[in-house]
Amino acid sequence: MTVYLVGAGPGDGDLLTVRAARVLGEADVVVRDRLVDESVMEYVNPQAQVIDVGKGPGESFRQTSINQLLIDLSQRYDTVVRLKGGDPFVFGRGGEEVLALHQAGVSCVVVPGLSSALSGPLAAGIPVTHRGVSRGVTIVSARGASGEMTDFRGLAHPELSLVILMGVEHRGVIAAQLLEGGLSEDTPVAVVERAWSEQQRTTRGSLRTLGSFDVRPPAIIVVGGVAALDLRSVKLVDVALL
Repeated sequence: MTVYLVGAGPGDGDLLTVRAARVLGEADVVVRDRLVDESVMEYVNPQAQVIDVGKGPGESFRQTSINQLLIDLSQRYDTVVRLKGGDPFVFGRGGEEVLALHQAGVSCVVVPGLSSALSGPLAAGIPVTHRGVSRGVTIVSARGASGEMTDFRGLAHPELSLVILMGVEHRGVIAAQLLEGGLSEDTPVAVVERAWSEQQRTTRGSLRTLGSFDVRPPAIIVVGGVAALDLRSVKLVDVALL
């Protein structure tokens, strides 16, 4: 009996790893998050039981309850898959589940996934680093483990890209704090909603206008010079000459 922590990737099922697709096809039961794209679910064994433990408006599953569910299922099924959006260890609480399973004596195998923090912006043609524009990237959640707001003033760096997850509802505060931290109000900003899905939409502007963006979660906020780029319409030979 083994529990597999599988990353579902950033959206479209075509972006699954080969190993993730194989494990899903062998699963006896799949414990999925709400944001896993339905195209990913097409790879699941048709005979497998599927349990949704994702968070929706007005509801949530406590992490301790999910941990215990995985432990209980491991006693009844040979192959249990915990399917999480993106990568299980980029704000996915995968580490907490691994520790809980280990403490319960349950075998656990990790199957990494393509994180939306890096691939989500790319769906809109935005590279999170680009020579001459950004020499690094900071990935941050808008809120901490206890729900407290992240202080963005210390994250304001004009030579780095800032990728913000779970921050759409706080975009006005984020913009204000980054301005307080020293970024220019003309700093490019992009918000990518539902990356790598048929509902994908990208809104571009600046820190001056971020607070007024008409956007909804799930979405990724990109702040920095790279947010003004769109490499989808640029030939590779042109990129090499930039």
